[in-house]
Amino acid sequence: MSENNPSAMDYAEHEKTYAGFIAFSKIGAITTINVVLCLLIFGLGSGYSILAGWVALLATIVAAVVGLALGQKGWIPSAYAFGLAGLLAILTVA
Repeated sequence: MSENNPSAMDYAEHEKTYAGFIAFSKIGAITTINVVLCLLIFGLGSGYSILAGWVALLATIVAAVVGLALGQKGWIPSAYAFGLAGLLAILTVA
């Protein structure tokens, strides 16, 4: 018979895993929005939209990788990439 002792759980490891999941979810959500912005730039842009789309997409990928390495504050590089992609979308689509 297995022992069902609630105090035997490793709460510190549980909290660490949960914090990692939340950080990954934030980075994933912002990266998904950035990719949609890149698709908007590629599809509706004019002039230098192909170049701007690739710059935004490359910035999004780099920011996601750096963000995953940072941990809890990892959403910040993705937020900067979101700002860059938004600015490029405004400049090329408008």
